[in-house]
Amino acid sequence: MTAPTRTAPRNRHRTAAGWRRLIVATLLAPVGLPLLVPAALLAPGPAQAQAWPAKTVRIIVPAAPGGSADPLARLVAEELGRSLGQTFVVENKPGANGNVGAVAAVKSPPDGYTLMLGWAGTLVSAVTLYHAKPYHPQKDLDLLVLIGSLPNIVVAHPSLPTATLAELASHAKARPGQLNFGSTGSGSSYHLSGELFKKITGTFMVHVPYTSPGAVFTDLVANRLQLAFPGVAAAAPLVKDGRLRALAVMADKRSEVLPEVPTAREAGMPALLSETWFGLVAPKGTPPEVVAKVNEVVNTALNTPAFRTRLVGMGYTPLGGSPERFATVLDDDIRKWAEVVKFSGAKVD
Repeated sequence: MTAPTRTAPRNRHRTAAGWRRLIVATLLAPVGLPLLVPAALLAPGPAQAQAWPAKTVRIIVPAAPGGSADPLARLVAEELGRSLGQTFVVENKPGANGNVGAVAAVKSPPDGYTLMLGWAGTLVSAVTLYHAKPYHPQKDLDLLVLIGSLPNIVVAHPSLPTATLAELASHAKARPGQLNFGSTGSGSSYHLSGELFKKITGTFMVHVPYTSPGAVFTDLVANRLQLAFPGVAAAAPLVKDGRLRALAVMADKRSEVLPEVPTAREAGMPALLSETWFGLVAPKGTPPEVVAKVNEVVNTALNTPAFRTRLVGMGYTPLGGSPERFATVLDDDIRKWAEVVKFSGAKVD
């Protein structure tokens, strides 16, 4: 005898729902009539769309390594990766006070796979100094979540014979145009903090823009600059080892990383306040579910003791909140610093 030939089962990948629909259609078909089954009933069910993030996400940092932004971005990337089970990589794109990196972010597909760490000195100056020519942060970006704020600090080369803000003001008044202060570019927080000091004290000092925090500190330590107004986290190691002298933290509260340094209010200048906030943004039109997920993960982390302790240890005050809160903070800072830019007569270098 010849063994019966086995035929391979057809439609092996038909879903359970498809089989049920086929059986029902067979039972209901009129006797003697051909069975007409829509192709949709026989086809496998549609593949489920992969949930975000299904691949590596990049976080653009529009500055060179060496300042406050880079370590914060890496801390946040680590937390997002741990919470979402995907890789988040930090990509530094310095230039034009953050405009190079910001434009790269704005021009990226709004698919959730490009985020950017933005901060006051970059996003605010895009409007107040650059007049929104390269991009408009309020129109071209989705604001996801604020992470933390970092006070600026007044630091000087140890050879400068000033130990307090009052002594610095007196020294600068007696030597108009003889003191140089460095910044990471026109309109940066370093720059506008220095201009605020000039405005409050009625002094004249020369602004020297650089392209990175590292370059500012190199020349300050070498005494090619006399002053800078950086974020406290970036300056703290140089203050602690004696290469720089800290005169005051530009905040109402002392910094955790330099608790011995007085606040501007304690030093007699309560109006000398400058804090730089940092937050995550994305190209305009990023899916709402991505915006919500990033906001949720960061806010959860900010309420987690381990993450919060690391953030505070870096000198930051934790923030968080909704995208709407972020928008309000940005709007308020644009109004505040526009006045300082006008006073300074700052131009794009």
